[in-house]
Amino acid sequence: MKKESLRIYSLEEITDKHIGRRGTPKREAFENELRLDLLGEAIKQARIERNLTQEELGKLVGVQRAQISKLENSLTDARFETIIKVFKALNAKVHFNVELLNQSMTIA
Repeated sequence: MKKESLRIYSLEEITDKHIGRRGTPKREAFENELRLDLLGEAIKQARIERNLTQEELGKLVGVQRAQISKLENSLTDARFETIIKVFKALNAKVHFNVELLNQSMTIA
């Protein structure tokens, strides 16, 4: 019997095949959704480390418990201002990276 070898695929290869290559609309939507999931998880972990309930964090921020739940579960497109307030209430530093793509801009 001939022994078959298994091929190992990278996460990038699998994502390219099943979601689409970088730069395609479907891939961009996937990447943005993934980033929101990570943001929600960061909020949840920070809240738990501070021993706060969703309701308590909501009171600190000025929103309902349901809004905190939606943020943590990435079920809403939250306003940037709300996200900043949440991290401020959690006494957490926030760093945002902005990457400019190689695109030329023309101003008329």
